[in-house]
Amino acid sequence: MKPLPAPSPTSVRITGDHYQWLIAWTGCLTLLRENAIHTANPVISVGVEADDAGNLDDVVLRRRTPPHTYTQVKYTVSSATPVNEDYLTKPSPTGGPSILKKIAKTWRALTADGIDADLAIVTNRAPDPNDALIAVRDARTQLLLPKAADGTARSKTGQARTRWAQNAGLSETELHELLSCLRFDLSRELAHVNGQLQLLMAVCGLRNDSRAVDEGANWVAQQVRDGHRTLTLDMVKAAVDSLDLKTGPAHAILSISTLKSDPLAAEADHTINWIDRFETDSEYTKRRPLAPATWAQLQADIEAAPTRLPGRTDISVSGSLRLAPAFLTGTAFRMVTGADLAVLQRGDLWSTRDTYDAECAPVVEEYDIGQGEDLAVGINVTVKAEDFTQDVLEYVEGQNIPASRLLIVTPPAGPKDRSVLDSPAANALAVGIRNALRRPARTTPRIHLFLACPMGLALLLGHRWNRLRPTVVYEDVSTAQVYEPAFFIQA
Repeated sequence: MKPLPAPSPTSVRITGDHYQWLIAWTGCLTLLRENAIHTANPVISVGVEADDAGNLDDVVLRRRTPPHTYTQVKYTVSSATPVNEDYLTKPSPTGGPSILKKIAKTWRALTADGIDADLAIVTNRAPDPNDALIAVRDARTQLLLPKAADGTARSKTGQARTRWAQNAGLSETELHELLSCLRFDLSRELAHVNGQLQLLMAVCGLRNDSRAVDEGANWVAQQVRDGHRTLTLDMVKAAVDSLDLKTGPAHAILSISTLKSDPLAAEADHTINWIDRFETDSEYTKRRPLAPATWAQLQADIEAAPTRLPGRTDISVSGSLRLAPAFLTGTAFRMVTGADLAVLQRGDLWSTRDTYDAECAPVVEEYDIGQGEDLAVGINVTVKAEDFTQDVLEYVEGQNIPASRLLIVTPPAGPKDRSVLDSPAANALAVGIRNALRRPARTTPRIHLFLACPMGLALLLGHRWNRLRPTVVYEDVSTAQVYEPAFFIQA
């Protein structure tokens, strides 16, 4: 691929504006979704270049009750300048106040009456890993605190605090107060913003292709050109209708992450973050909880999720999790509870609401085990048949699982990559698998379940796991024995 020519000043300005419209459209989606699911303190309007927000006026989310969110959006086509002390404290190109001093002035004005505020810098610039304060930013909250408050006045962080306070015209106590509400939302590349918007549009029940994202951002741009600086719920609803974006209901968001960060975590109604509690630093090799964390603790967190989303019936599961946690999440919101689940699978929303013409009856192969009265079940949708069957057989026999037999369940056309293409097919297969297991499981004390399937199918299958026996779910932990028991699920 040939390198692109250097961007012109006009293209830089246009791209920067489009970046801001994308961030504003994100706010519009938050407004739409929170009101649709009746969040306790929803966003009630989105300000774009708001009149009363000082230098944090680019995008303003006003809630029914403060704190409101005031955002400064900064876009650059160059990666040469990271976010660090120099970037934040140097005077503007015309010799005016620094970014930090402008933010401090705005913060003082917004909080003068004792009202809290949520402040944010959103930029595609990366954090400087060598900066004394930026380097201690908490990726979960995007705040520099609490670590920026550590150290004496003579320490590296202490000296940086003094310089920041002097530049901002604040006392160090005031700087601490500012940093307690100023989020640094960094490294938000255009591709990342577009990807997050596609996810958010899906859980809002909207078309979520790249064209739909651009249509939303272009609508924001048109409102600004027409002089509308406050975007209301009615305006956003009318835009959704006029752009023909609506596809289904808006969802509450349950974010569960065990492998990597979830782009929707900040938007989630409940978050379970186990990334640091799983083994290894690589998202590709995380397989099991890192001691002293346990599968039982993760199960308790997941099974408590329904109590954190009271009254919510349409729930979208976002994040990154392996098959056993996905299946458990489905069982936590079983169909009998009245909940409907959805999950993004390869960019498409797989939902338990989706209908199908007829259930998909799987192929079932039986192997004698003769080690007890339980039933072992291997559901294989994606792995080479011989390899999966051999792994499960060797584990069941080698670990003396008290099973009388092993059932290997596969789609009619056999296991292969992309054997389940869409949500209706996944629902049809999930129902077919459940129904195929009900009679064999009727007289067994418990089921031992092994999964090799798309994560979305594991979630949909768990959602329909009713009229079956208590189940032990195993996770592939990529060790010599391949599996280990993860969760015990009551019938």
